[in-house]
Amino acid sequence: MLQALLTEGHHVVCAVRHPETSDDPRLSYIHADFTNDNNKSTWLSRLSGIDAVINTVGIFRESGRQTFVRLHKETPRALFAACAESHDVQMVIQLSALGADREGTTPYHVSKREADDYLASLPLRSYIVQPSLVYGRDGGSARAMRTLASMPFTLRFGDKPQLVQPIHIDDLVAAIIGLFKHRLPMAPDGGATMRVPLVGPQAMPFTEYLATLRRAMAMGRQPVLHLPGRVARLAAGFAGLLPGSLLDRDALKMLDHDNSADATLTANLIGHPPRPVSAFIQDAECERARAKLGWLLPVLRYSIAAVWIITAIVSLGLFPIEDSLALLAQAGVPPELQLPALYGAAGLDLLLGLGTLFLPRRRWLWVTQFGLIGVYSVVIASMLPQFLVHPFGPLIKNLPLLAAIWLLYHLDEK
Repeated sequence: MLQALLTEGHHVVCAVRHPETSDDPRLSYIHADFTNDNNKSTWLSRLSGIDAVINTVGIFRESGRQTFVRLHKETPRALFAACAESHDVQMVIQLSALGADREGTTPYHVSKREADDYLASLPLRSYIVQPSLVYGRDGGSARAMRTLASMPFTLRFGDKPQLVQPIHIDDLVAAIIGLFKHRLPMAPDGGATMRVPLVGPQAMPFTEYLATLRRAMAMGRQPVLHLPGRVARLAAGFAGLLPGSLLDRDALKMLDHDNSADATLTANLIGHPPRPVSAFIQDAECERARAKLGWLLPVLRYSIAAVWIITAIVSLGLFPIEDSLALLAQAGVPPELQLPALYGAAGLDLLLGLGTLFLPRRRWLWVTQFGLIGVYSVVIASMLPQFLVHPFGPLIKNLPLLAAIWLLYHLDEK
């Protein structure tokens, strides 16, 4: 969006939580925080010289103070009220969502609709843009969709059609740029609002969307496991408890509430038909590899977490304590330190396993695990050489574990 606006010759002021400097005289940054800035006067002071405002702030899941009410309703309404009072602002574009209507009952849809309706009540020229699913190559949603499409099988939740009409991010941006070129005439009461559904050329069931992405990545047919209504709701409720999950009961409700519309307006705004889902993916080999890593890396992470946690449980009593103390004695640990060493190592293993499961940033954890396994291996090989040549290979098996941790370290986000 930013680059498109600059290309069209606009001067852009980006309101962000962490402003940066720009070498482009047409681009500047100011500080703003939607979690706090819910006062009209705060926004009014920022609107001097601004003739158009585009609000793209939105969340799919709540986190801490980032709530639907605060980010989708209260702060946007303060911003819109300031726009209506400003002598400079001539137009507002609100990025809402298809389905944010009277039939949408989830907190996401309700909060979006309340901000949309408030904007429509003001004496402002405004567009309420309502896209269906948006596909952008590096977007979190698109990565999740490709990952789902690359898995050995997929799930169909419930019995409703679950229609979606995905639009590519480039077409969405082009349509918004088109709104600047085709402004609405002002109504007699001083306001003019238009709700603008932006969709791709074809509505399709959600599972067909995944199947189309899968074909675009040059992969074979994906089996679909159907979960009937009650089972689907139970599964969605469980999925909602998982960190980072895109699926919960509200998400299932939104999926059941079909997201489709006529694509004619989208085509008119961008000057050509929007691209089909089959054309979303340009580099099949690269995207196929990235998509598979999207679910293979978590499987690898969970398996490593299981190694640490199960090792801790075994050390804390499943394996005879006397035998563990005998091994520590062979390794040269004094008798008075054997029990503290055993329980301390088991506790550390447990913490490493839980950290692997739940910590959002794990690069330092991979380094810790790599170093600890390396030290364990060297000490045991030196003090207990029988394990080095054991037929079950307990030490040799550390090599692929070290390689897996090294891989996760390099692929984990910084």
